[in-house]
Amino acid sequence: MDFEFKEIASCILVEQNLNSMFPVHDDTERIHGRPYVNYSLILVNIIVFLWELIATNFFTDNHAISEIFRGYGAVPKSVLSGDIGAILTSMFMHSGIAHIIGNMIFLFVFGDNIEDRFGRIKYLVIYLSWGIVAAFVHSIYAVNSGAGEIPAIGASGAISGVLGAYLVMFPKAKIFTVIVAFFITTIRIPAIAYIPFWFILQIIFALLGQSGGIAYFAHIGGFAAGLGTGYIWKVFSVKNIVLFPPRINDRLVRKGRPRLEDLTHLSPPEVIEGADFYEIIAELRGVQDPSNIQAFYDPVSKNVRITTTGSRKYEMEAKLPNTVINTEIEYIHYLNGIVRIRLSKLS
Repeated sequence: MDFEFKEIASCILVEQNLNSMFPVHDDTERIHGRPYVNYSLILVNIIVFLWELIATNFFTDNHAISEIFRGYGAVPKSVLSGDIGAILTSMFMHSGIAHIIGNMIFLFVFGDNIEDRFGRIKYLVIYLSWGIVAAFVHSIYAVNSGAGEIPAIGASGAISGVLGAYLVMFPKAKIFTVIVAFFITTIRIPAIAYIPFWFILQIIFALLGQSGGIAYFAHIGGFAAGLGTGYIWKVFSVKNIVLFPPRINDRLVRKGRPRLEDLTHLSPPEVIEGADFYEIIAELRGVQDPSNIQAFYDPVSKNVRITTTGSRKYEMEAKLPNTVINTEIEYIHYLNGIVRIRLSKLS
């Protein structure tokens, strides 16, 4: 296979950069059910790759490879001329088995929680947008470095956006990782360490010059877009109600506790137990500021008491398993009427 068409794909994350660190899963629980959009993205990538294998006779037909990559890949000069269609098709193509496996592992591990927070439609639109931004950033570099005719393929730019958003939204999440060096071991690495380490590598390799056909500037562009999106979403989610405070005399604002008919529609708190944590998920409608939510753990009754202050007041209790010995509240997260309270298990 010619080098031009074997290594032009924007191979990210696992294939070469982190080929000794393989994420398996994270400890962030989903709230809104299965991530069907993320599953669908992975499925479409696999279907397209199978089509590539058939059309190129398992990547042995150089002419077919050239036709497919140039026909459906993101050629930098065309991208800068506004060829958005080529960007979208290129985002679902890969150059080899290692390329697609690496990308899909990262999309599977990190993408589900981003969909869970954004919602299905928003996640799909934002995911594609990250890929478009990444393609433009890479294309600007490629055209100015004399590589404006070499097409780029792969989901790397969009997945870099997923990583950027994940870092902002779940910085304390633990990534269960398999490390392969002179030995094989597993370790839980905080997202606040795992993802920045990957991003620093992208910057270093980009400054040294893009070698091996890897589009490092696509990774940087996608990651920056995801990072910015995550910050905007986080600020909006926390402050959108505060930006429009209720008037003191507004009859729509009720003081005191919710009415009984409001409470009957609220589900009881749900307790999820993980390997080293407990997580309580409860519905608290109309809380204006996450700082209005307090949680207290009673080691005698093994209950977590949840209360709120402000215009909407709630009181509820969540029962932890009787096997709990010692625990402490790690953080409280509130978004779209749902509070997540994470408690860490202490030895």
